[in-house]
Amino acid sequence: MKNLFFLSLFAVSIAFGQNQFYNNNKFKQLKQELATPNVYRAASGAPGHQYYQNNAHYWMSIELDDENQSIKGDETIEYVNNSPDNLEYLWLQLDQNIRKKDSDSKMAARMNFSSKTHSYYLKRMHTEFDGGFKIEQVTSASGKKLDYTINKTMMRIDLVKPLKPGQKYKFKIKWNYNINDRDKLGGRSGLEYFKKEDNYLYTIAQFFPRMCVYSDIEGWQNKQFLGNGEFALPFGNYDVKIKVPSDHIVSATGVLQNAKSVLTKKQLNRFNKAKKTYDKPVFIVTEEEAIENEKEKATRNKTWHFKAKNVRDFAFASSRKFIWDAMAVKQQTKDVLAMSFYPKEGNPLWEKYSTHAVAQTLETYSRHTFDYPYPVAISVHTKSIGMEYPMICFNGGRPEADGTYSARTKYGMISVIIHEVGHNYFPMIINSDERQWTWMDEGLNTFLQFLTEQDWDLDYPSRRGPAHKIVGYMKGEKSNIMPIMTNSESLLQFGNNAYGKPATALNILRETIMGRELFDHAFKTYAQRWMFKHPSPADFFRTMEDASGVDLDWFWRGWFFTNEHVDIALNDVRETSVKKESPKEAYQHIKEDKETLRNKEITYSRNKKRTEKTRLERYPELRDFYNDYDADKPSKSDLEAHETNMNHLEAYQKTMLENEFYYYAMDFENIGGLVMPIILEFTFEDGSKETKYVPAEFWVKDNVKGTKTFWFTKKVTQIELDPFLETADVDRNNNHWPSKKEASRFEIFKKKRKSYNPMRDAQ
Repeated sequence: MKNLFFLSLFAVSIAFGQNQFYNNNKFKQLKQELATPNVYRAASGAPGHQYYQNNAHYWMSIELDDENQSIKGDETIEYVNNSPDNLEYLWLQLDQNIRKKDSDSKMAARMNFSSKTHSYYLKRMHTEFDGGFKIEQVTSASGKKLDYTINKTMMRIDLVKPLKPGQKYKFKIKWNYNINDRDKLGGRSGLEYFKKEDNYLYTIAQFFPRMCVYSDIEGWQNKQFLGNGEFALPFGNYDVKIKVPSDHIVSATGVLQNAKSVLTKKQLNRFNKAKKTYDKPVFIVTEEEAIENEKEKATRNKTWHFKAKNVRDFAFASSRKFIWDAMAVKQQTKDVLAMSFYPKEGNPLWEKYSTHAVAQTLETYSRHTFDYPYPVAISVHTKSIGMEYPMICFNGGRPEADGTYSARTKYGMISVIIHEVGHNYFPMIINSDERQWTWMDEGLNTFLQFLTEQDWDLDYPSRRGPAHKIVGYMKGEKSNIMPIMTNSESLLQFGNNAYGKPATALNILRETIMGRELFDHAFKTYAQRWMFKHPSPADFFRTMEDASGVDLDWFWRGWFFTNEHVDIALNDVRETSVKKESPKEAYQHIKEDKETLRNKEITYSRNKKRTEKTRLERYPELRDFYNDYDADKPSKSDLEAHETNMNHLEAYQKTMLENEFYYYAMDFENIGGLVMPIILEFTFEDGSKETKYVPAEFWVKDNVKGTKTFWFTKKVTQIELDPFLETADVDRNNNHWPSKKEASRFEIFKKKRKSYNPMRDAQ
């Protein structure tokens, strides 16, 4: 029994060791991490043959109270159950409840006092604000009261009888809420107050109770809104009427239905002209007209009517301060009207760049995904926020009061417009769940933002995208770095994790791992498969592999499921050469090598200097044949064998002897843990260079160490690892042969340099 026990223990230890090896294998397939394919989501990454999604259609009447800075509204929602399940209740999002005094977002927020505590945060603590939805009434379409329960930022409506598959249900909600001042309270939407003219600019979103998503992945998406995780919403049609002061200009999701009644004849003519103008924006409301408009407040109201088809949300902006310009963007399928709305405080930046930035975004994104399907794309100027909604987005980037601006302000403004307009594709059309996975919209969008910026200007100072720009984050303290595949509310270093790292990963896939042709085809396939649908991370991972024929599980595992970094070291290089020699020459070289080695030996070199004689010197009769035999001289049999070998050489062997070949055996070590291809640049004696690409599969047998040999017909003088900064290698001091330390610089300024404005100095 004792022997059997130890035998069993031995077997268990072996199995454990094998499991450990298997679990630590960087090339282990993503079987356990991804959901099992089913009838709703295929193994290819495409929607399954029984894929479904529910819809929600809205009819709304909204009133903006400019005197009291509040909103009231009523809505009718038609919810369509396309799922195979009976639904006993409906869940809605009440995102404005994050502004209630006792919201989880406020109570869970961490803050400590120090000498560096910014007054902005103290001001927010001391600002009294009666926020959140005030639900006045919830009824059926016929007016019968419905039971409902509010759970913080969620609301459950209990149905009298279950909503069966294929059925529709209509109900009504009345509500109101106070609009937050973003300068005081922050927020994705809200108002900005202009004290000089006593006017407001409203950018309004999350302003109505909205249906949650019900899906095959997790049923109802009822994760509370805490601030970071944004929104998961079903598609539907919207019919929205917005009552505002009659001197306000309104911009919104969808198509304006009553332009003739809300625009002057001059504005209407300009609006129609813009729809056919492709080279530059047409002003529908000029700066001079906007300045005149904001001088006095109207006492009457006016209702703007918008309709939008197949969108997941609705937002609008309203102000008497708006300048409005527009131009058409040509696509293969249909033209799109690109528009910008901004106060005079945005000029001269906004009139020059905003609508062009919208147009460039549509051009680049559509080339990599699909033609923009909506009729309009709108950029609205706010002081600092950047936030996206279907067809409309709110963007910062404001010049100084004197009209000058820094390069940082200019490019920051263009970038935020590209980014927020780009969100129309991710997640407004390719409708991923932002409440769960921020990277699926922010990361993919930031990647395409980078491509768009480079389409704008080859010297564009992009913040994110190139591999070397993520190095500082990747080599940071691991306790402060989470894997990309982390829920939105649990992320640390939100911007780097959800924006920068996934964008960089996709750029590396495109430029280094897959190549542009394979990547672009696979990425477009994903976009077109999942437009107007709800993809999951697994759908993205699987589609990219399915459409390219490239196994990328190792890449997803390393870049998305771990916090490892790239640090591949070139530890040692051994050089040897092969050239044509006669036996005599070969033996002579061997003899010289032996003598050199012998003369280096400490004992031999010292003994040669001593005065006493050796025994052989004292007794010459002890010498024999071998004392005078030259072992390094080729024998007759050596010469005959050489001749025979030369006559039986294969073609490649003759080529090797007719040319001098140099062989380099290189030892590599994966210090960072993240497996990546090895890109090497060889510099030769004549100054020429050659690049070699070793795929990531080099690390399959051993994740940590490995040796690779290359041969050349020229002598190598230098070897550089990752010469084009394409793998995000965090330590380049171990990337050279001969060893070379890259220069580092002391931090001169402890504080960030303020945005420099040379335009002002020039004036």
